[in-house]
Amino acid sequence: MLHVPRVRDAVRISVVVPVLDEEARIARRLEELAATPGIDEVIVVDGGSVDGTVALASAFPGVRVLSAPRGRGPQLNAGARAAGGAILLFLHADVSLPRDAAAWIAGTLAERDVVAGAFRTWTVPDAGESWLAPLLHLADIRSRITRFPYGDQAIFMRREAFARAGGFPDQPLMEDLELSRRLRRLGRVVTVPAVVRVSGRRFLDRPIHSTLINRVLPILYRLGVPPRVLAQLYGDVR
Repeated sequence: MLHVPRVRDAVRISVVVPVLDEEARIARRLEELAATPGIDEVIVVDGGSVDGTVALASAFPGVRVLSAPRGRGPQLNAGARAAGGAILLFLHADVSLPRDAAAWIAGTLAERDVVAGAFRTWTVPDAGESWLAPLLHLADIRSRITRFPYGDQAIFMRREAFARAGGFPDQPLMEDLELSRRLRRLGRVVTVPAVVRVSGRRFLDRPIHSTLINRVLPILYRLGVPPRVLAQLYGDVR
């Protein structure tokens, strides 16, 4: 059994969810967040959906729905500006938090030298079992060993750390990796042993392409290849 950190004082946690044409999963995600203890605020930031995403999100009591220019960086920054919490949690629409997520977040950030954190991932097919499931878990291995968390790991941080790091950069790809690099210059970034469940939809649509891209793009980024070039290789970015 995992040991969940305990905290004495309650802290306000704001969750920011960037969306673009996510009508197939946004309602379920918001239902999960509503049932997660310790989540104080949920902000959905739409990047120009043409399906029913905005209508579905707007129907949830207490959920704020904003619009921002398309792109995870601009959408996440818009949500952070509007958030009222001392702690910011950035959650992709296809990622499910564990029920005790708030306790892990608050307990981790209670350590003074920790500026940010993230969860381990467990990637699952949307529609039952798949013979490609073992390949899905390659990304899960990455989440256990990386020093720089990615967006699908539900990155969280203190508001002041987010501000000091300059927020998410306005670039079409690798905005999560770049923010993680900036945060590590400010203090410790911790990956907690608790797990978030990640949809394997993108991988299963194009398994070979996804495997190569997810391994190669971070290396190219670190070598200085511009994000706009990487975005062309990656394809659709949500």
